[in-house]
Amino acid sequence: MTSRKKGVKLIAGAGVGAAAAAALRRRWGGRRGGQAPAVPEPGGPGDTYLGHLAAAVRIPTISHEDRSLTDPAPFAEFHAYLVSTYPLVHQHLGREVVAGHSLLYTWEGSDPSAPPVLLMGHMDVVGIEPGTEGDWPHPPFAGERDEEYLWGRGTLDDKCSVIAIFEAVEALLTEGFRPDVTLYVAIGDDEEIGGGQGAAAVAALLAERGVRLDFVLDEGGAVASGLLPGVTRPVALVGIGEKGYLNVELVADGAGGHSSVPPSHTAVGTLAGAVACLEASPVPARLDSQAEFFAALAPVLGGLGGLALRHADRLGPLVERRLAASPPGNALIRTTTAVTMISGGVKPNVLPQSARAVVNFRVMPGDTVAGVLAHVRAVVGDGITVRQLEGGFSAEPSPLSSTESAAFRVVAEAINEVFSDATVVPWIVMGATDARHYIPVAADVFRFSPFRLTPADMSLMHGTGERLRLSDADGALAFYRTVIQKACGTTQQW
Repeated sequence: MTSRKKGVKLIAGAGVGAAAAAALRRRWGGRRGGQAPAVPEPGGPGDTYLGHLAAAVRIPTISHEDRSLTDPAPFAEFHAYLVSTYPLVHQHLGREVVAGHSLLYTWEGSDPSAPPVLLMGHMDVVGIEPGTEGDWPHPPFAGERDEEYLWGRGTLDDKCSVIAIFEAVEALLTEGFRPDVTLYVAIGDDEEIGGGQGAAAVAALLAERGVRLDFVLDEGGAVASGLLPGVTRPVALVGIGEKGYLNVELVADGAGGHSSVPPSHTAVGTLAGAVACLEASPVPARLDSQAEFFAALAPVLGGLGGLALRHADRLGPLVERRLAASPPGNALIRTTTAVTMISGGVKPNVLPQSARAVVNFRVMPGDTVAGVLAHVRAVVGDGITVRQLEGGFSAEPSPLSSTESAAFRVVAEAINEVFSDATVVPWIVMGATDARHYIPVAADVFRFSPFRLTPADMSLMHGTGERLRLSDADGALAFYRTVIQKACGTTQQW
């Protein structure tokens, strides 16, 4: 019996659910007064990691919604880079190329009866918005660093995690570590466009082989500072689920004609009214979906906010008003409505015969794609055609993973050891990740990246000036190393 399996017996009943705020505070509260992380020593593991990450950033693995525009050459180059940079990984782990460019590595454990663990990330990145190249402090694919940051596309999303995982596995192999529990490492190539061919194919391959994973760990959370006003310490956000994704097209038709004799509402005016109604009538909040988030956050949120979260069952309207007052808070508690595209008309003096808008919804667990479509139709009323946008990516919200499992404890304890000043908080990820594709083959699916981020940092992931703090390097390596050792055992092979 492995140490991992023994641990399951000891901790399977130790819950950290919504009703256990005191236990959550005691177990996952971290230790106060942790020292600020330092820039890695030259030549040390963190410095080596940063150099390898910089080289990975220089490979422009851009995925496009129109897959015909995606250049396969950088993905092949990235594969070759991993092979040359991590020789022990490629000597001791099985490697498979799946669905073109996604990768699946298998590190066989000594106990075949133990359910395996999967760490994952993605190699693809979003492109650079045309015309913004000159706004980058350092070129987006140069992989340059200054005294504080490593700059470039992928430094935060998600080559930072990919390279850290490989660094951790290579280092453990160097030391003679052999896992008791099998470890899979999966690297997707199309996460930024939904993962429908990459991660989905890897998950399907595991399912075909009858693999049932103990847990999956993907990107999606971070050690966040300044999460909400009044939060008094860093918060390690561990995603236990994620919102769904839906694009809705609104179309208003008009008779056309000359602008000198207009109707009371043109197609553009009718559409504008529908858009205004949607923004004024959001999908109702779902505080129950974030019950565990509130229970964990309340101890580190001062003043009235902390009091309200501690009694969210009785002060729901107050909690909703306070959170809905800011975009980040509002996104925590409801399906969000974002009008992202609008078009109509061909000439200033011609009445438009049609006007079109696209609205993006991030669907909260408890809501459904069908329910959101029904909400839109009820709000905009007659005269507007409402339909799900054809093509592209859409998804229902994911189920929520357990915070009472041994797997959650592994992740939480690793965070607590590496980020001693942070409080572990379960939450629902606002965006979509590749992790959702593995839900059918995993007991639990978690989302956390071991990096310290502010709200401003998070806005850079798909924006201008993406960069990683140099001081995050050592913590990222320590986190993945700790997770592997805790989840997969500590047998020495040679």
